[in-house]
Amino acid sequence: MSEELFHFIDGERVKGTGDRFGNINNPATGEITKQVPLASADEVRGAIASAAAALPAWAVTPPAKRAQVMFNFRDQIRSHMDELAELLSSEHGKTVEDAKGSISRGLEVVEFVCGIPQVLKGEYSEGVANGVDSYGVRQPVGVCAGITPFNFPAMVPMWMFPVALACGNTFVLKPSERDPSCGLRLAELMFEAGLPKGCLNVVNGDKEAVDTLLNDPGVDAVSFVGSTAIGRYIYETGAAAGKRVQALCGAKNHMLIMPDADIDQAVDAVMGAAYGSAGERCMAVSVAVPVGEETANAFVEKLAPRVQSLKVGPYTDTSAEMGPVITRESKERIERYIDEGIAAGAEAVVDGRGLSLQGYEDGFFVGGTLLDRVTPDMSVYTDEIFGPVLSVVRQDSYVDAKQLVLDHEYGNGAAIFTRDGDTARDFTQSVNIGMVGVNVPIPVPVAYHSFGGWKSSLFGDHSIHGMEGVRFYTRLKTVTARWPSGIKEGAVFNFHAGSDTAPT
Repeated sequence: MSEELFHFIDGERVKGTGDRFGNINNPATGEITKQVPLASADEVRGAIASAAAALPAWAVTPPAKRAQVMFNFRDQIRSHMDELAELLSSEHGKTVEDAKGSISRGLEVVEFVCGIPQVLKGEYSEGVANGVDSYGVRQPVGVCAGITPFNFPAMVPMWMFPVALACGNTFVLKPSERDPSCGLRLAELMFEAGLPKGCLNVVNGDKEAVDTLLNDPGVDAVSFVGSTAIGRYIYETGAAAGKRVQALCGAKNHMLIMPDADIDQAVDAVMGAAYGSAGERCMAVSVAVPVGEETANAFVEKLAPRVQSLKVGPYTDTSAEMGPVITRESKERIERYIDEGIAAGAEAVVDGRGLSLQGYEDGFFVGGTLLDRVTPDMSVYTDEIFGPVLSVVRQDSYVDAKQLVLDHEYGNGAAIFTRDGDTARDFTQSVNIGMVGVNVPIPVPVAYHSFGGWKSSLFGDHSIHGMEGVRFYTRLKTVTARWPSGIKEGAVFNFHAGSDTAPT
């Protein structure tokens, strides 16, 4: 008998009232372990109403008090780390260490917003004209919504709601229906940390829930992380409904390996960047671009045995380096891409298709795959595969290698491995990419900087977390004020009760 999950609304667990449910699988075994209620439009509107009712009081709560709630939430996450990682791994499939790493990256954002009183300080200009002062303040947007993906069910929600709440907004989270338990537990911990009822609500659902959030006039801003096709739809629909929208979308991240690079360092880097979390992350390196045949041969020769020996297993196996992918459909899609690449002429140096583990024959496992001599016209190069597949695209020169990055549809991340500062500087300055690494394979910014791509990897004007996140979740108000000069004799001043000061 599978466990039935719930929504979290107005500070309480709420049983789903409809008759629609989604199945949650253990990706290592394929078995259904839980059922999640898929919210109706009315249930979503109930969560929005709860957030709207809580907004006025929370918006005027002093930033220092909001920060104290965030300090408490930080402590809650630390003390419940093992529990959260277990929830995450059991539904997503990634290793426990990988899960803890992603939770820790979300925790960094919580720690960033613990300093929200400093971040929200406005600007002040005295005497912009005779007797006139001008100042700017940042105020909450209102009720915000977050639509988050399956691949990081703790980290990505923590990129959103802590920033929104610290800025004085209230929030409705719609986690992925494939692995929602971590998001639900985070909301409970937020409430236990002292957040007032209604400030953070969680509704589980599918397209009906998403469309309600996008169209309901009670929602003022929407954040999204996921695929480009859905991100474009969310941006266009939400913007047409008058909402502020940030949509972080798909990627095809290149890693250039120059002839002067440390090949051992590059191989070590790409192992984690391409195959960590089974490649199910938007910042995964999925294209390696060695410059020159000698560089390519050395790179592939050293990389192949590492990929071949990659330990794949369930999250309960502490020696596993990579777990299964999220669903059977994902496994089949990834293997189709490998089929297409080989049929188009790619060389399967390491083939991860057909992997079956004893005792886990029904699990959604795909082995690490290394395809060499991939060309830019192949689907394994053009499309985001979202799996443990690395394509090697050999190029004769740095100029040709950089052009691959410039020409690709996506612009999330890119990296270059080189010892030459001039080459590295040219690459960082001239590529049309949102996040760039120099001898760093996954250039995800720390929490006090901001995360976001270019081109088809981002719709909207703001990246996520850091100061860009604060700007997204606040509106700028600029005040210009003139006060009569001079104190009038005999003027009467009224003071609030309890004041122990008076003018002299």
